[in-house]
Amino acid sequence: MKLPSFMATEVVEATDGEEWARYASTNPHATGAHAWEWGRVLGRAFRHRMIYLLARRDARPVGILPLALVDGWLGGRSLISLPYLNYGGVLADDDQAAAALFGGSLHVAKTHKCEYVEFRHTSRRFEYQPYRQHKVAMVMNLSAAGDMWASMDRKVRNQVRKATKSGLRASVGGAAFAPDFYAVFARNMRDLGTPVYGPELFDEMLAAFPGRANIHLVHHENKVIAAGVTFTTGECVEVLSASSLREHNDLCPNHMLYWSIIERAAEQNLRTLDFGRSTPGHGTYKFKEQWGALPRPLYWEYGLSSARAVPDVSPSNPKYRTAIELWKRCPLWIANRVGPHVARTLP
Repeated sequence: MKLPSFMATEVVEATDGEEWARYASTNPHATGAHAWEWGRVLGRAFRHRMIYLLARRDARPVGILPLALVDGWLGGRSLISLPYLNYGGVLADDDQAAAALFGGSLHVAKTHKCEYVEFRHTSRRFEYQPYRQHKVAMVMNLSAAGDMWASMDRKVRNQVRKATKSGLRASVGGAAFAPDFYAVFARNMRDLGTPVYGPELFDEMLAAFPGRANIHLVHHENKVIAAGVTFTTGECVEVLSASSLREHNDLCPNHMLYWSIIERAAEQNLRTLDFGRSTPGHGTYKFKEQWGALPRPLYWEYGLSSARAVPDVSPSNPKYRTAIELWKRCPLWIANRVGPHVARTLP
């Protein structure tokens, strides 16, 4: 694909994962979403066309932008950086390189008749472009496991103790744990009224990131009642997905799940735990806040191609309330069969 040049910065479609990885590893603002391997994961799992843009100046990389072309069921055709993940967007040395990547992405959007480009940033990068600030990341600083326990809210410690006394036990592993994770995850997503991602997303993730991606399970007797997927980047571990079976809520499986993640991260000398994105004031936000996690702003910025306004395809949009309520009543086997086809079209 031929892309226009912007001043002294050239933008090309990257084909070399090694060059991309070298740049990402040297930029201190890189997130886990900037790993080259996510292109393979999302491309195979969702069948998206992945377009990775690289900015060069004097033949030297000065910025990167991963993009997924999403044929949206709700939001129309778009470029997302990146779907499923909380982060992505432009990673650049300076404003000129960032502007070049922005312009390059709009050129790609027009070429593929996309309505808009969505950049999932942690700070404002393009001051004059529209943005949404509807979510925050909940992030907690970590210390030694013993110190973490002592500093924990008393109510949270009591819930973890209750889970332990109820006989719940936690374990962590890789691909062999994927079916147990998915059974809980798919059930929980249906109960929330949200189409579930297909199991291949997690299979591809575990294959692409051995050691970085892990599955955490919580067992009650011989049954898995809570499960989560974590992803480690540098000294931070991020919870990408977590679910539990609501009929076992009285046993506090979520508390056992998150404490086991915290305990393991502390043992590995990781510095931060990213609980994932939440809507301020909602239930998951309050749950994460109990652990001592603090909100960190997320800025989803937009480059509009043919769209006239920033799209809102979130579940909180009243427009989709009826569909959500109907999905909750859907038999699980139908939700699991149809859900992945719908979920991969969501931005």
